Amino acid sequence: MKVGIIYGGKSSEHEVSLISGKNVIDNLNKKKYEVYPILIEKDGTWTQNNKKIKNIIETLKSMDVIFPVLHGLYGEDGTIQGMLELLNIPYVGCHVLASSVCMDKIYTKCILEKANINQAKYIYIKNENTYINNEFEEITLQNDEIIELVQNELGFPVFVKPSNSGSSVGVTKANNGPELIKAIQEASIYDKKVLIEEAIIGQEVECAVIGNNEIKASNVGEILSAEEFYSYDAKYNNVQSKTKIPANLTDEKIEEIRKLAIKAFKAVDGTGLARVDFFVQKDSQKVYLNEINTMPGFTEISMYPKLWNYEGITYSDLLDELIQLALKNKVGKD
Repeated sequence: MKVGIIYGGKSSEHEVSLISGKNVIDNLNKKKYEVYPILIEKDGTWTQNNKKIKNIIETLKSMDVIFPVLHGLYGEDGTIQGMLELLNIPYVGCHVLASSVCMDKIYTKCILEKANINQAKYIYIKNENTYINNEFEEITLQNDEIIELVQNELGFPVFVKPSNSGSSVGVTKANNGPELIKAIQEASIYDKKVLIEEAIIGQEVECAVIGNNEIKASNVGEILSAEEFYSYDAKYNNVQSKTKIPANLTDEKIEEIRKLAIKAFKAVDGTGLARVDFFVQKDSQKVYLNEINTMPGFTEISMYPKLWNYEGITYSDLLDELIQLALKNKVGKD
């Protein structure tokens, strides 16, 4: 079976995708699959064996299945999934709707609200100074009005995030008004839509899900960040950051999180895989869903393969199951 591994991409997570892609390539069962690495350079050029691909469509259609190990925009947001759908090629992971919705944190929240899944309170700002209210009306605000709105609705500190970004790129904690405005400007570099969330003080935990119709959830892992929060630098550059499996939670709380992970995955019409991230508030032990990652990291330190390894599923077997799910999902659509 010919498996095309697409990795790299044009997003701010290019380097992470390079590592994830290499790990997937190295761990695929070579007795079972012919592996064809397909690299998308930062400028959008598609290459194979260090040569520019002349006919991308022809190359993709020569594969039996595609594993798009792409993180962030132009890879995890439904764009490449849509192209593969048009070409009628089976691929690993969520389809267009779930991919696009989960890439956009604001619209993820809209769907999770409908599913009555608890999450942090938030404010939606567009183009740095336009507040989008609950009726999706646009209200232009001055900086002092934005600060007052956040103070009244959320209180400080808050986290400011680009709506469409991953690996904590562009995420900043703001403790006061001036920091808030600076954080909005920083997030706006990556996306015109910015999410401002109340800070939930407590444990940051993650759960892996896998499946198409029958969804399975892993145990729950805990992030022990070496920094104030799990920033991009804390994830990939600070060796003091650790993960713990299982999380330091009661069995009942772990089961609650596992059920919520499956519910959220179904709510966004997910298929294949995802990693669902939560906060557990320190004092109340209340669970808050943070976000859904439809193509989580596959690096050596990534939680998704670690969680399944804890369940007794090797990296290689995990990749095999994901490919089989992709093929079954395709068969189910024909």
